[in-house]
Amino acid sequence: MTTVPGLVPYLGGALAVGGLAVAATRRRELILRWCVWALGVPLVTGAFWLGPPGIAVLASVVGVVAVLEFGALLRLGPVDRAVLGAAVVGLVLTAWLAPGELLRVAAVGALAIAGVPLLSGDAEHGLRRLGAGLLGLVWLGVLAGLIPLGATGLVLFVAVSIADIVAFAAGPRLGGPPLSPLSPAKRWSGTLAGSAAGLLTLALLSSLTWQTAVAVAVGGPFGDLLESMVKRGARAKDSGRWLAGSGGLLDRVDSLLVALAVLLVLS
Repeated sequence: MTTVPGLVPYLGGALAVGGLAVAATRRRELILRWCVWALGVPLVTGAFWLGPPGIAVLASVVGVVAVLEFGALLRLGPVDRAVLGAAVVGLVLTAWLAPGELLRVAAVGALAIAGVPLLSGDAEHGLRRLGAGLLGLVWLGVLAGLIPLGATGLVLFVAVSIADIVAFAAGPRLGGPPLSPLSPAKRWSGTLAGSAAGLLTLALLSSLTWQTAVAVAVGGPFGDLLESMVKRGARAKDSGRWLAGSGGLLDRVDSLLVALAVLLVLS
């Protein structure tokens, strides 16, 4: 079984090789992205090393930041964002402390999200706020699944990240038809190359099963397209601007979220 300590040498080696490859390209955007990964990977690995408490803290922080970015994209007000953020964190903490109550907490969160526009009597934008809030709860609440997965969640994060990087680099070079009108810059060729790299990563980390393979090869690209749809609707290029060369946090975890959801469903 894959363990977090057993992953550390692979993660360190991947960062070193990636750094050399990025330096060789001399592309500022890729260098900035590598710097973000060089800072983020040790933090994420450390959280998983601590077990469920560390994963819960990490998932809660990621969830809150993602809710703020998601809320900004869909023009949700402060109260909507606060309730959605509380619902996501509530799911994460429940998955850690009382997993048997997860469905009940999800239902309470959905009712609270619906209650905000209902109680404010927002007939003009209430339906949009309700739909956006429920989408956010389903999409971002899946972070709670990292806790029961443990080290497998970290493996999924690594495999999806590598698949994204390879797809980003290979697509423009290989060319071919676009993956979807939602994201015309992405190519089928890049997606297939990225999926192959993700599956190879799973195999190297002794975590290749048909469930993880489907999660990385199908869930990852779908997650990217889902965020593309949200951003196109909001007429925004990125979910944020605070991560150098990477936009926002949601831009970095969009593929992971749907891959995680697929893995949880199949498992």
